[in-house]
Amino acid sequence: MSQTGNAANSSINGWNAEYIEAQFQQWKQDPAAVGKDWDFFFQGFTMGLAESPSTARHAPVTPNVEAMVSYYRVFGHNYAAVNPLYPPKPKAEFYKLEKFHLSDADLERDFDIGWFRGGGRMKLRDLIAELDATYLGPVGVELGHMNNTDERAWLLERIEKHKNRTQFTREEKLRILELLAKAETYETFAHRTYVGKKRFSIEGGETLIPLLDEIVETAAATGVEEIIFGMAHRGRLNVLANTLNKSYGLIFSEYEDIPEVNGDDAAGGDVKYHLGAVTDRPTRSGRTIHLSMTANPSHLELVGAVVQGRVRGKQYLRGDNERKRVVPVVMHGDAAFSGQGIVAEIFNMSQLPAYRTGGTIHIVINNQVGFTTAPEYGRSTPYCTDVAKMVEAPIFHVNTEDPEAAAHIARLAFEYRQKFQKDIVIDLVCYRRYGHNEGDEPSFTQPVMYKAIRDKQTTRHRYLETLLAEGVLTKEQFDGAEADFRRMLEAAQASAKEGSVEKPKDVFGQGWVGYTDEYSHDPMETGVPAAKLRELGLRLSTIPEGFNANPKVKRILQEREKAVERGDGIDWANAESLAFASLLVDGHLVRLTGQDSRRGTFSQRHACLWDTETEATHYPHEHLGPGQGRVVISDSPLSEVSVLAFEYGVSLVAPNGLVMWEAQFGDFANCAQAVIDEYLVSAESKWDRHSGLVLLLPHGYEGQGPDHSSAHIERFLQLAAEDNIQVVNASTPAQYFHLLRRQVKRNFRKPLVVATPKSLLRNPAATSTLAELASGHFREVIADPVVAPERAERVILCSGKFYYELAAKRDGLELKDTAIVRIEQFHPFPERQLAALFAQMPRAKSFIWAQEESENAGAWSYLEPLLRKLLGREVAYIGRPRGASTSTGSLHQHEIEQARLLDAAFPSARAKKPVHA
Repeated sequence: MSQTGNAANSSINGWNAEYIEAQFQQWKQDPAAVGKDWDFFFQGFTMGLAESPSTARHAPVTPNVEAMVSYYRVFGHNYAAVNPLYPPKPKAEFYKLEKFHLSDADLERDFDIGWFRGGGRMKLRDLIAELDATYLGPVGVELGHMNNTDERAWLLERIEKHKNRTQFTREEKLRILELLAKAETYETFAHRTYVGKKRFSIEGGETLIPLLDEIVETAAATGVEEIIFGMAHRGRLNVLANTLNKSYGLIFSEYEDIPEVNGDDAAGGDVKYHLGAVTDRPTRSGRTIHLSMTANPSHLELVGAVVQGRVRGKQYLRGDNERKRVVPVVMHGDAAFSGQGIVAEIFNMSQLPAYRTGGTIHIVINNQVGFTTAPEYGRSTPYCTDVAKMVEAPIFHVNTEDPEAAAHIARLAFEYRQKFQKDIVIDLVCYRRYGHNEGDEPSFTQPVMYKAIRDKQTTRHRYLETLLAEGVLTKEQFDGAEADFRRMLEAAQASAKEGSVEKPKDVFGQGWVGYTDEYSHDPMETGVPAAKLRELGLRLSTIPEGFNANPKVKRILQEREKAVERGDGIDWANAESLAFASLLVDGHLVRLTGQDSRRGTFSQRHACLWDTETEATHYPHEHLGPGQGRVVISDSPLSEVSVLAFEYGVSLVAPNGLVMWEAQFGDFANCAQAVIDEYLVSAESKWDRHSGLVLLLPHGYEGQGPDHSSAHIERFLQLAAEDNIQVVNASTPAQYFHLLRRQVKRNFRKPLVVATPKSLLRNPAATSTLAELASGHFREVIADPVVAPERAERVILCSGKFYYELAAKRDGLELKDTAIVRIEQFHPFPERQLAALFAQMPRAKSFIWAQEESENAGAWSYLEPLLRKLLGREVAYIGRPRGASTSTGSLHQHEIEQARLLDAAFPSARAKKPVHA
């Protein structure tokens, strides 16, 4: 919505024009093909343009009232009175009666009105009055982009039946006024008593509060058990107080910065307008509904994807297979809605099988400006909501100064979401009473807008005058209630200043009962009996009768079964498959998504089989036996940031599950770095939110170029502190098997970053035995299996697939005094295990860290000070020199560099037999 009210002249923008033109061309060929509504519209449209029969169907010469109705439906939103700062465009610019072969002389005539309001006849004057009230009032309706005629007809019937209004009862009107008054009074109280403190007030958009209340009350009355909210900072404190019932005393304690409430850890916590909350709220229907606000950072739209994941996880936990008992509601700013690409990604995910949540109610808090950026500099479309047209979501633009209209649309939006299981958008057109924050001077950049704002009465004041005129209440009644509320705020503030407000018990989720915050290096036995593994191996390789599996895939599955039965040669994919299966039969959720994850980027996983004749699918992990846990293994859309945020959301509510996101190559996590920084590594410190999410990031220098080599281990290690994440570079299938099982079986949850291999997937040296899976645990450090510790004079420390190249080089040189130690887990640093191993090496004269990565990458910068402190001596470095790019793009150059690294690791030895590194 333009700040001048003139930018949105027509919905026929670049995207819509192509669509309407396509409909028009189809209509000229076959009017029935586009539906009745478009048929009426194009009849009127061609008359208005006076098209000749050579370019359009012959237009009737009789008055065309039905086309006029369609014209209102399609284009009325451009002339609706939805902007509280500026008057709507004159109706004379909208249309003239002559366009539809009508004139003033026809105003008292009766006409057939088609299927408007169910059909019948009506005087033209009355019809126009109803159309004006329905489509040119405080709600702008955008449905013309919807191809689904059933959905559009359902919405039109409800919109037109009562002129796009709801007749609220006296009690309902008083509730709306009460919420407006609370929203405004809280803001003015905070503005007066906490001068200069940021709160990102809702003033100018107070109607959001009764709008949300209507959604909550309607949802609870119809059986919804939970609503999960997401929003940025604008109005957040008001929503927390008046929608989620967060106590004003606790909010004022956050203003006062009381350590007893906010925590006394200088490195932890977050600003008050980023915090989440949870409540079980009683409603007027007598039902209680669980409400939660997802904590979020200043990366505005990331929280929308996290909310989707949380909802999906809660639907799984509640058995909500119809996706009607847990509902997402996400609030956006107008500039962020059009400017942040993740919004389009979330819409794209909305109907995908692995990400579907049954539809989201999107509410745009439309300030008509983004910080200081005017719409003409911030988007290329008339409306900030045009991005929602990509999924044909209904869009309603609502004037914030008509709270009843907003409450009416809130009911409609909820009903649509529940019936059609799709997204819907409410664009609450409002303004900011102050600037971006309360210390801002907005007239520097929007002088005309803020001149209009200064002259505005508040929505509460306007609505009060309306209800006083209707006789709903008296001024004395309102003043008394407002004074009582103000006294309550003063008492809450006094308690906050005294430090007597107790921080409420965290009831974020019963699923987290029994988990601890503390990380432990103590080994967790994660072996699975050999007989059970053989049984699982058989089930995983069994192909249904009549299913035409690809012969190569069939052979792979048979080889996996033979390896398990034989007891050796278990490769990486086989170990992973067995880990998944063993967790599933124990009742755990297993969820893995990522680009091409079903087959596997390196054609290694084959978790889904396709019938070669019908393309029907078969997921072996779904057929392990009765009572098994839920499994979701799915390809993701071509996105990293939204998918990772979604999976993080699932992990927040499903600690008993193995929730994984896989990058096609580890480098691609770059595109999700904001999620890693703002949620994965810091949420426990900022918001006391825990996650067991697993990141699978293919890593290893194979000569495939800068973007297909490194998972940027160094970045995760730079962010590692306070045992916040686990960073692992495992080197055997058995280690990977135990690592995945350990992630679910321990009594605490920390995100796990795994540098997964590429070449090791098929390296015969990198296989494991059944016995290694049947017993034992993940080893954070692996001693040399060949050179005993007491014989080691040189110790090379390494990780991942580089171990195999170093070992092959050493064995070719027949060196008996060089031990190669694998540090499988970088963080939390396995100091105790390393110290115990080093104590067994009295003859060791030198310690070397060897890595494939550049000196400014990999684990070196993180490990060097830790190893130096542990050993009490310097540790030598072998690896690539510092570099701006991850790796060379030349395979030939890569091989030269790799050979140099291996030579540097063994500088004074000569090979006694051929070396195949």
